[in-house]
Amino acid sequence: MTDTLPPCPECNSAYVYEADSLLICPECGHEFSAQAAAEGEVIRDAVGNVLADGDTVTLIKDLKLKGSSTTIKVGTKVRGIRLVPGDHDIDCKLPGVGQIGLKSQFVKKVTD
Repeated sequence: MTDTLPPCPECNSAYVYEADSLLICPECGHEFSAQAAAEGEVIRDAVGNVLADGDTVTLIKDLKLKGSSTTIKVGTKVRGIRLVPGDHDIDCKLPGVGQIGLKSQFVKKVTD
C-alpha cells in the first residue's frame, strides 16, 4: 500500500481502512469520506449545500423524537443552527420541543 490513510477524526486511531468510497475506523466505528478528511470537516445538507453556524434549514423528512410520541413534520423551519462534531452534527432549538440534535442528511439549507 503506497498511499497512507488519514487518522480517524473522532478518536485519532491510525488503523483506518477503506470500504468502497468510505474510510472506517475499527476502534470507534466512525465512517467518513477521504475527501472530508482531506479538506477538513465540512458539513453539508441533504442536497450538498455547505452549512455554517447560524444558518436556517428545513426538514426534508418527518422525524420521530426518541423517547417521545412527538413527530417533527417535514418542512419545519429551524433558525440559528449550531454545528457540532459527532453523529448528530447540528444542535438547534425548536419551539415547543426544546433543544435537539439533528443529522445534516435530513435537512436542507434555506436561502432567505
